Amino acid sequence: MTDIPMPKYRQIADDLLKKIQTGIYPINALIPKEIELATFYGVSRPTIRQAIQLLVNDGYLDRRKKRGTIVRQRKIVQEFTHVIASYDQEMDNHGLIPMTKVIMFTTEVADNEVCERLNLPIDSIVFKLVRLRYANDQPIVIVTTYIPYSVVPHLSDYDFTAVSLYETLAANNTAVVRVQRRLEVIKADETVANLLNVQQNEPLFYFHTIGHTQDSGAIEYSIAKYRGDLNSFNIDVSL
Repeated sequence: MTDIPMPKYRQIADDLLKKIQTGIYPINALIPKEIELATFYGVSRPTIRQAIQLLVNDGYLDRRKKRGTIVRQRKIVQEFTHVIASYDQEMDNHGLIPMTKVIMFTTEVADNEVCERLNLPIDSIVFKLVRLRYANDQPIVIVTTYIPYSVVPHLSDYDFTAVSLYETLAANNTAVVRVQRRLEVIKADETVANLLNVQQNEPLFYFHTIGHTQDSGAIEYSIAKYRGDLNSFNIDVSL
């Protein structure tokens, strides 16, 4: 069987991709103009356009009117809509380096919404944990989590910049085994925009999560605000 040679435009696309992945063309940088690339590779401009379009389709490049073609940050395809896993596990699965910054960790009197979500009496005490989570040094999501104080009173002994909340809950015999999630899309206010390094009013994915233990008790209520430009979500539906 005769090997079919790879089309020239695909060879060029592969070479451009290597330059993106090695940082020769970094994120948000303009790649050379079509005429410059055509001269460099010794091909026609239509061939260059085909190569660029492949990388646009795969999410590596973005054409901008009056600016040219820039290297874009590929979106992280999140699986947590149908898999219960820690954030660190998800990032590891994508080959990304996770990091967590704790913005706030305190106890407070739960408001009516939190009491309702966690099925607690009015004015119950809860832990409030606010974390800014990163992937490869990029802020990805800010998560505010409420945990009933009466169920895990020693939660403040843990450093959640270094340990997983879900693993900690499991170690305290309150493992999350089932979750309910609701998705909305909201606009970033000034505070969240600054934390996530986006423009004010940029769209965010806004998830409400209630985590349940084996006995169906609600142990966690979280609200997560994901950057719309860096995240997408897989949702599996079976009949």
